[in-house]
Amino acid sequence: KTDTRDVEATVQQIYAYAGAGCEIVRVSVPTKKAGEVFHEITARSPIPVVADIHFDYRLALVAADGGAACLRINPGNIGGQDRVRAVVDKAGEKGIPIRIGVNGGSLEKELLEKYGTATPEAMVESALRHLELLEKEGFTNTKISLKASDVIRTVQAYRLLAKQVDYPFHLGVTEAGTPFGGTIRSSLGLGILMAEGIGDTIRVSLTGEGTEECKVGHEMLRALGLREGGFRMVSCPSCGRVQIDLNRVANEIEAGLREIGHEGITYAVMGCVVNGPGEAMDADLGVAGGAGEGLIYRRGVLVRKVKEEDLVPAFLDEARAYKEELSKAGA
Repeated sequence: KTDTRDVEATVQQIYAYAGAGCEIVRVSVPTKKAGEVFHEITARSPIPVVADIHFDYRLALVAADGGAACLRINPGNIGGQDRVRAVVDKAGEKGIPIRIGVNGGSLEKELLEKYGTATPEAMVESALRHLELLEKEGFTNTKISLKASDVIRTVQAYRLLAKQVDYPFHLGVTEAGTPFGGTIRSSLGLGILMAEGIGDTIRVSLTGEGTEECKVGHEMLRALGLREGGFRMVSCPSCGRVQIDLNRVANEIEAGLREIGHEGITYAVMGCVVNGPGEAMDADLGVAGGAGEGLIYRRGVLVRKVKEEDLVPAFLDEARAYKEELSKAGA
């Protein structure tokens, strides 16, 4: 999300993304100057860098020579078949894939006239046109994205294309919105497709910090069992039975757990005696709230009973001790 002519700012942001769970980063290369410094970004990036190219095929050639792990282009908007051939030859020489990026907001004029709007069928036809341009040159090291700004069109487009081709798909609900609504729309669209076995890479598109996009995407993958790592925290929504400040306790515990940072542990922060003890005992480490106090369980065994004001530090002490115990055991 930086001005990619600024190498320092871009590399710094990439490191922040990687720290938040990002595994592949896309960098726009919109100008000659951005192309000239692109190799510096790839050389310093801790993760593979995809070069995002529009209109000027020469920038794709420069990016490929500059260490791009993939070229994101629309073959139909970089000129004639000779220019497509030049990009394909370069990608083949470097052994890197090309991502065809179809977006509901930038479909070809004739397709919009044919279908009336950016329908799923129009998006798929656009993708197939772009694929044909590459396949004419014998190039099949390709992946495809079909992004629309709403969930239903996105899901329908990917489902439709999945019936017709066997290329890898890059999933995304594009321009999904600000963090609240965008997270919901992205989770629904990507979650539906991934649950159906469709998709190979994902992008969460939020108006805001890129690190939040990474965290949301990583949590989606973990929720569907497609990624491991990090911790899982179960917490109740609170109700009239709760007799502790559950919102404060849960948020402070979660913040502390992120600093402790152990992998693969389930924590539970529950507010009352109805579901609390069961969920707390079922977790690796859990707390069940009572009247101004809490019971802390480790692997189903009650280990401490503490006052509400001591609950957060006591729980985090137990979490550190549990982490150390697992580390010594080679977990």
